[in-house]
Amino acid sequence: MRFCTTINCMDGRIQLPVIKYLQKRFNAEFVDSITEPGPNLILSKQTNSYLVESILARLKISVEKHMSVGAAVVGHYDCAGNPAKKDEQIKHIEESIRFVRRQYEELEIIGLWVDENWKVQEI
Repeated sequence: MRFCTTINCMDGRIQLPVIKYLQKRFNAEFVDSITEPGPNLILSKQTNSYLVESILARLKISVEKHMSVGAAVVGHYDCAGNPAKKDEQIKHIEESIRFVRRQYEELEIIGLWVDENWKVQEI
């Protein structure tokens, strides 16, 4: 069994496109899902330590127990949790990746953007 991980928005519209993309991208059968509204904003700003620690605790389980081979931080069009425009959300994703990489240097971490047509783009 091979796992990867998504740190994704809770929005149901983007779940399947992201899972399918990550299964191919990481050649993984299973995708562990860590969901919060606007996780790219949460990890970028780190103003809510409870949510940041919760995300990291769940990522730890995925990495240590499921041996996750990679993770993605996801942002998307029309996000209620992070209503910023695409360019700003991309910055949030990039800042989030840098933060998570400091915690998990050995883990491949990528950023994904899901557009208005629910198409996944790696950034």
